[in-house]
Formats: sequence, C-alpha cells, structure tokens
Amino acid sequence: MTHAPFPDRRFAAFLFDMDGTLLTSILAAERVWAAWARRHGLDVDAFLPTIHGVRCEDTVRRQNLPGIDVAAEVAWITEAEIADTEGVEPIPGALAFLAALPANRWAVVTSASRALAASRLAAAGLPTPAVMVTAEDVERGKPAPDGYQLAARRLGVAAADCLVFEDAPAGIAAGEAAGAAVLVIGATHSHPIVTRHPLVQGYDGLDIALGA
Repeated sequence: MTHAPFPDRRFAAFLFDMDGTLLTSILAAERVWAAWARRHGLDVDAFLPTIHGVRCEDTVRRQNLPGIDVAAEVAWITEAEIADTEGVEPIPGALAFLAALPANRWAVVTSASRALAASRLAAAGLPTPAVMVTAEDVERGKPAPDGYQLAARRLGVAAADCLVFEDAPAGIAAGEAAGAAVLVIGATHSHPIVTRHPLVQGYDGLDIALGA
C-alpha cells in the first residue's frame, strides 16, 4: 500500500530525527535513564516520559538536583547509552527509504551526542549521513528550531523547503518553528498520537517527492 501524505509538493531535502523516527532505542534509553533516576531518588515512572526528544544536558538541568556536576552526569549517561545497544533496531522500511535518497538531500538532526548517534545508527544498520546535527552543534536543543535550521543551511537549502520527520512533541515543535513541513512517524508509540500533521507508522510504501 502506498502512502503519499504530500501529493502536491516536492521538497528540497529531508531532515530526520533519529530516536523513534529512524530507529527505536526506547528500551535501551529507558534502562539507562531509569538507573540514573534511581541514583538520584527520582520517581522513575513519572520521569521516563520526559526524556524523549530532548538533549541529555537539558533533561539533567531540568531536574534542578542540588550539588550535581551536570557535565559529569551527562558524561555518565552518554557512556552508558553508547554501551547499551540491545534492542536498537530500524523503524520498518527506514533502511530502504534512506538508501534511495541522494546523499546531499538528507540529514539527521538529533538530540543525542555525535558519539551516541553514530553508535545507534550502526547498531540499527543504518547509514551515517553526510550531514548530521547533534547535541554538540547547537546552543539550544529541541524544541528550539536551531538544529533543523542548521541542517538545512549545511545542505544549502531553506528550512521552509524541507520536510522534517519526527515522532516526539519537542521535535515536532522544532520542525514547526523552523518553518518546515512535518511528517510524524508513529511506529514506536503505543498510544494514539494527536497531531495536525500527517502521520504514518513507518516507511514502507511511503511516497514523498524531492524537487529537481
């Protein structure tokens, strides 16, 4: 079955979030973050839903924990996440979809660090793009538009002419703020997603046109 959510539009480039959009890493991420939360006496069940789609540093700072070294906490979490790739898998159809794209017409924009992004893409068997914007590349993470705007500039196109592939509220807001069109990937969500943007479960049968 073919899905054509933008039948009358051609895009200059595709900008992909990574976790939950190109690959699933929920189990691995939640194992690490749950361990971190328990170390700091946080309510794990209440805390885990807040980690997705935003930078590690921003999540740590948001807890307002007294007396912690934020950089050290981020380093611990990042190293643990890089080491834990069990269950990291591609979203259905993602590998074939990416393989069909010209290398200069797509990018990954992720809240993960560069090392973590490389580790998870490799674990999922997905290619590393020529343009990848990671947590280190921007002063403001999602939901700020900075990452998507930077990726568009590196590809030599306007963000308003791009399609952003996202799954998390912070990333969807970032794509909107960048002025891009947004497509929501629902493959990793166990509950219905309420969104004004087109929604698909994966990449199988997805038909979206790049401009000439």
